[in-house]
Amino acid sequence: METYSVSLDRIINEMQLRVLSGGELTAGVNITTPDLNRPGLEITGYTEDFTHDRVQLMGNSEMLYLRGLEPEVRGGRLEKLFAMGFPCLIIARALEPFPEMLALSAKYGIPVLGADIATTALYSELNRYLCVQLAPRAMIHAGLVEVYGEGVLIEGKSGVGKSETMLELIKRGHRLVADDLVEIRRVSHKTLVGSAPDIIRHLIEIRGVGFVDVKRLYGIGAVKMTENIQLVIQLEKWVEGKEYERVGMEDTFTDILGIKVPCVTIPVMPGRNLAVIVEAATMNNRQKMMGYNAAKELNKRVFENGGMPEGGSGFSPYY
Repeated sequence: METYSVSLDRIINEMQLRVLSGGELTAGVNITTPDLNRPGLEITGYTEDFTHDRVQLMGNSEMLYLRGLEPEVRGGRLEKLFAMGFPCLIIARALEPFPEMLALSAKYGIPVLGADIATTALYSELNRYLCVQLAPRAMIHAGLVEVYGEGVLIEGKSGVGKSETMLELIKRGHRLVADDLVEIRRVSHKTLVGSAPDIIRHLIEIRGVGFVDVKRLYGIGAVKMTENIQLVIQLEKWVEGKEYERVGMEDTFTDILGIKVPCVTIPVMPGRNLAVIVEAATMNNRQKMMGYNAAKELNKRVFENGGMPEGGSGFSPYY
């Protein structure tokens, strides 16, 4: 699997960190893992299983412990830590670094940075930021739109009507994330986040019209930068004689970067209002996530009443 990195300079800018030592070194440092380490055990002398590629983060507890040591002991403990090597050290809570830290930063070429916020908050924000920047990702041919607060990925062959459907959804008050190409990142074991490549962000291609800038045409409220993906809708041209799902008793899923996402196939034919159908599918999926399944409720009613009444829809009940 391809690995990604983020430069330390970008992290400093995004997280509003202060460079306390080694400012000339930050440009050459790249972070490759979202995992962070608070070196509490390491400064007590235990250095087994030390992970060299993690950002080291110190807060009030670590600094108070070091402050209580004799200068010679503190220098020896910090020397042992810096000698093992790591990308950088961040000191939270606007705490001042010890002189030994600054000297060792110069000796071993390791930047020392400062942050003004609490240690726990910094840990959470930095970990979340790195999880997004370093996440496994894939670029797929599809569209992504936010419908009633849900991220809906719309797939289908070229010319089936994906962009036209999304344009109608935008006119109905929903928001565009990406058209034609979607970059999907797996930011956790159950969360997928989609966005548009910078070059085509906020643009939709409509055959016969050309490219439309949705943000300029419909306003800033019609677009969104990113969205979690909760549903996949596959559009396909109607095939005469093919059996399509009518009841919705069995849930179907598609695999994206190792995560199973609910999937609905919608046949396209003249006269079908695809935007309304997408809205209904999205709300139905939300109901299922909240524990209600209309198909199962129908099945329960059919079972309790001994079958469908005459003149029903003609499908066989599942019992």
